Amino acid sequence: MSGDAARPLAGVRVLDLSRVLAGPLCGQVLGDLGADVIKVEHPDRGDDTRDWGLRVGATETAYFNSVNRSKRSIGVDLAKPEGQQLARELAQRSDVVLQNFKFGGIEKMGLGYEQLRAGHPGLIYCSISGYNRSGPEAARPGYDLVVQGEAGLMALNGEAGRPPLKFGVAVVDMFTGMYAAQAVLAALFERTRTGQGRHIEMALFDCGLTISAYYGLEALLMGEDPPRYGNAHPSIVPYGVFDAADGPVVITVGNNTQFERFCREVIERPDLADDERFRNNLGRSANRAELVPQLNVEIARRKRSDLLDRLRRCGIPCGEVLGLHEALTSGRAVEGGLVTTQPHPQAGSAHVLAPPYRFDGVRSPVHRPPPQLGADTVSVLTEELGLSEAQLAALRADGVVS
Repeated sequence: MSGDAARPLAGVRVLDLSRVLAGPLCGQVLGDLGADVIKVEHPDRGDDTRDWGLRVGATETAYFNSVNRSKRSIGVDLAKPEGQQLARELAQRSDVVLQNFKFGGIEKMGLGYEQLRAGHPGLIYCSISGYNRSGPEAARPGYDLVVQGEAGLMALNGEAGRPPLKFGVAVVDMFTGMYAAQAVLAALFERTRTGQGRHIEMALFDCGLTISAYYGLEALLMGEDPPRYGNAHPSIVPYGVFDAADGPVVITVGNNTQFERFCREVIERPDLADDERFRNNLGRSANRAELVPQLNVEIARRKRSDLLDRLRRCGIPCGEVLGLHEALTSGRAVEGGLVTTQPHPQAGSAHVLAPPYRFDGVRSPVHRPPPQLGADTVSVLTEELGLSEAQLAALRADGVVS
């Protein structure tokens, strides 16, 4: 495969003015797909996430690296007029601008959509905020955990009878970043026909409510919160995590034929397959309190290897429950090329997850490892804007660039 074939967005330039997670994830997606993404950061402290979690080298962390591969970093102080001018000039040379500043903040810098669109009608501009930018909460800052609570996601997560529980990762931020990337791709496609850009507005609350999915629709049908089932499925039985004699397994019995095989060939309980209460999934779901305890007893008597062998022979989807480190170092992850090792000037090397995309059977490579703070300031400002060394020196002396 040629280099361009693995970069379907080759030739697209993205100016990433965003910070933390949702916006940077959107930029990373576009970079993974081949766009040239220029990440603008404060010249001294950089993105907030350069100070979150476990340190990698002098300026990166595992958190930062998770959403900033495939980018170039320039250190520019957008609080200074000279820095704002540099960003405006880069925006005029870009196809896409991403930003998630507090409401009204970007306009004060002269970098709002209308301000940039005046000289660049084809610009695609994506604003990410916590709440509807046209509504009464427009000025509220957006935080993933707050929105998980407000969107009802914590109420559907966890075990029945236990307190509300947040998801293990910042799921609202991550979905917002992915939805934002989809919208940018749609706008780029539309521009090939119209020549015109778009102002895309994404709100964390909107995306948080959207990912409530079938749980959300069931709540509306019921007029109340649906029950929480923890690791079980709200509609399919048996479907979830079960404790075998030597550790947990995932068993997903998806239809009535599978259930019959499960009873007769896996746990050797034909009486359960013959029980009228359990003959179809609606019955099993309605009578789960009678069925599941019996399944738990049978599963607990058997070792995982035996269960998994029997389940696979019966065509029933199943698997072990692995630790995160186990999953990342598993043969499956290694064979798939999902974890890469990239050279690092201070740490020697650093793990970087590979993009999940495959084109024509080939996984997209890591085009660029997560950048050190300001590593590309000189090259971007000289090559893209034509600044001289003397101009750069003056900007450095004034603290505008790193």
